[in-house]
Amino acid sequence: MKNIQKINQENHLFYQPQGQEVEVFTGAWQQQLPVLLKGPTGCGKTRFVQHMADKLGKKLYTIACHDDLSAADLIGRHLIGNGETYWQDGPLTRAVREGAICYLDEVVEARKDTIVAIHPLTDDRRVLPIDRTGELVKAAPGFMLVMSYNPGYQNLLKGLKPSTRQRFIALSLDYPDHKTEVQVVTRETGCDVELANGLVSLAHHLRQVKDHDLEESVSTRLLIYTAQLAQQGLPLITACKVALVEPLTDDEDTVKALMRVVEAKLGDC
Repeated sequence: MKNIQKINQENHLFYQPQGQEVEVFTGAWQQQLPVLLKGPTGCGKTRFVQHMADKLGKKLYTIACHDDLSAADLIGRHLIGNGETYWQDGPLTRAVREGAICYLDEVVEARKDTIVAIHPLTDDRRVLPIDRTGELVKAAPGFMLVMSYNPGYQNLLKGLKPSTRQRFIALSLDYPDHKTEVQVVTRETGCDVELANGLVSLAHHLRQVKDHDLEESVSTRLLIYTAQLAQQGLPLITACKVALVEPLTDDEDTVKALMRVVEAKLGDC
């Protein structure tokens, strides 16, 4: 743990391990295995990948997946410039050539035909076919493919095919336990432990609320936003409303119900 904290301080990037995810990720990188991260929005998946890239001394290419993401966006395309046509590598291809880490964030948002393009990189071949140029790019030593998604935010139209899932080892991340989450909030914002403890207690209570149809729950990221606003002098109740409650729902009745919980838990703060 001391070594991990020292690395974080040197890189100015804080990550508080929840379990053995650091050891698992390191072993996967050493064995050239792709990794699938599963967990709710705002629980620290992206920060974890950034931390591991720093720890391993690897360049990181992060791709935010979306409905319009095409295979060309990942691999590359021909462009026209100075009266001629030339090929430009996409971020995935650059990572493959350089032996870097390529991170596909919220991969279920991408089109399924796009995800199929990565399959040859996730087995013992570790190659990337570029159909438009006829090139077969062999992954350089150190290359690693990492994907993430939120299992709680899926439906029949948005999910990973078994043929894709079974090409990865999988790590499940969740919101930290109370003590760890307090450490994260205080470390990220510089707020006092009393404020962080109150916000984390509130978050744990809100995460247990089952009466409202919320697509997402209170994330650690939102707790950090709330503490940052409170540190700037904004009244805590107001900070909770704009950073904890309003981002969760557009339904006015739900907002009012959640704010009653906030006021009951933090009314004296």
